[in-house]
Amino acid sequence: MKNVVIIGSGFAGLSAACFLAKAGWAVTIFEKQSMPGGRARRLYAEGFVFDMGPSWYWMPDVFERFFNCFGKKVSDYYLLERLDPSYRIYWPEDSMDISADYQTLKNLFESIESGSGVMLDKFMKEAQYKYEVGINKLVHKPGQSIAEFIDLDLIKGIFKLDVFTSMKKHIGKHFKNKKIQQLLEFPVLFLGALPKDTPALYSLMNYADVKSGTWYPQGGMYKIVEGMYQLATELGVKFNFNHNVVKLDVAEGIIKKVHAEVISNYEIKTVAFEADVVVGGADYHFIESKLLSPEYRSYSDTYWTKRVMAPSCLIYYVGLNKKLVNVLHHTLFFDVNFDVHGKEIYTAAQWPSKPLFYVSVTSVSDDSVAPVGCENLFFLIPVAAGLEGDTEKLRDKYFDDIINRYEERIGQSVKDAIVYKKSYSVSNFIEDYNAFKGNAYGLANTLMQTAVLKPSCRSKKIKNLFYTGQLTVPGPGVPPSLISGEVVAKEIDKHF
Repeated sequence: MKNVVIIGSGFAGLSAACFLAKAGWAVTIFEKQSMPGGRARRLYAEGFVFDMGPSWYWMPDVFERFFNCFGKKVSDYYLLERLDPSYRIYWPEDSMDISADYQTLKNLFESIESGSGVMLDKFMKEAQYKYEVGINKLVHKPGQSIAEFIDLDLIKGIFKLDVFTSMKKHIGKHFKNKKIQQLLEFPVLFLGALPKDTPALYSLMNYADVKSGTWYPQGGMYKIVEGMYQLATELGVKFNFNHNVVKLDVAEGIIKKVHAEVISNYEIKTVAFEADVVVGGADYHFIESKLLSPEYRSYSDTYWTKRVMAPSCLIYYVGLNKKLVNVLHHTLFFDVNFDVHGKEIYTAAQWPSKPLFYVSVTSVSDDSVAPVGCENLFFLIPVAAGLEGDTEKLRDKYFDDIINRYEERIGQSVKDAIVYKKSYSVSNFIEDYNAFKGNAYGLANTLMQTAVLKPSCRSKKIKNLFYTGQLTVPGPGVPPSLISGEVVAKEIDKHF
């Protein structure tokens, strides 16, 4: 039996492990942390349970399809609840709840801009086409050759896919009201570029938001990790936690051994593992620049410096000793200048002068994530990747700003009820995940970083080294990561 070592047990690594095990490979995962999940780890603290990373559950069909590939269902591992309202937006002067009911949302649009309800139908019909083509065809391409995209349906629909139009222009063509425009632009902000630089193909995200809905797995997003981990172990995947990969032995263009440091009895020991194939599910740049000698790197330092990165984050995990009233599971604060913060992330990278931010209160939907009578809050400020000066003083300054704005808008005191607080930002992403420039979401989905223009899922210099995750195809996000693992597993099975 051929054996494969996977570095990292994030969503992409877990997905690749399951598909390779199903195909008959002996699969071993080396994970630096003490639990599976990568950026989607869980934090336990003083009775509170926090999802450390992803908090939005979109594209439920992608998760269902993943488990279906193994004769399973999502419901075999966790229970889903559709959130309604999906989320709330705070504008400078008022707020807006985004209903899960499409007709109610149309009525809201119409109340803001005459004719926009009918226009939403047209916009969603186009977005549905992009979603179906994108999810069923584009994202499953390994990006190894332009020939992969010589597909009659793709060629016929190339203009309907709006690859060469920007999201900003596409949305502006349909809607004139600024609030509606910002509402529809928000899903692409985390793809790593301003709406004016993101292909309108990604209005498929609006279809995922409005039509497929916003869901919550009872017990938290980590329930997905637990489900995938359980499936992987059922398929025979072996997990080695607290194994930090430090070196890849290469001879004549083939990896011979994987070396990892392990803490045992308070001593650091190095173990070596032979592998027929290695999959990098950890940070692509880290594997290339730290685990391989220069002659075996596919991309130069200059190449990486020129990559456009999706954002990093400044996150706060907060526990309250009281319940809040009239707050939703997801809330977006667009109460300051949208364009200024966008430029401070993507154009002139700097710590934001007045940040937009996001709040998740999972305890609104789930009693298991906080002690009785308490509330579990997750605050997130998107920031540029690669920023320096990530200090506790800076983090405290931003926390004071957003907590004051939060208290003002919900009309309740929060600061005096805080019994637990932990922050997490650029330096933590580097330390815990070896994240290139401290990024949180991977590589930006710009036109020049799409498909074959992304870092390759197969090494150009090493025959048995492959990559999966948010720095290669198909891109950032949890659903794309599940697909990335499947794509690379098929490539490996094809070549070996």
